[in-house]
Amino acid sequence: MKDDTYKPKQLLTRREKEVFELLVQDKTTKEIAQELFISEKTVRNHISNSMQKLGVKGRSQAVVELLRMGELKL
Repeated sequence: MKDDTYKPKQLLTRREKEVFELLVQDKTTKEIAQELFISEKTVRNHISNSMQKLGVKGRSQAVVELLRMGELKL
């Protein structure tokens, strides 16, 4: 018998979530890039893409929305 449990699709990619988890730890774009072994531009792209998905205009609004949705923990 198949499992009918509803599992909503994650809004953010794993990497976008990693970026925001570091962002709430007060890490700079440069520090996040170094920790994840990606460029600073890629970090900014992940943040920008996430903000667009969430329909918000700033990083802080994105963090608040992710916390509200339970996608991010402090």
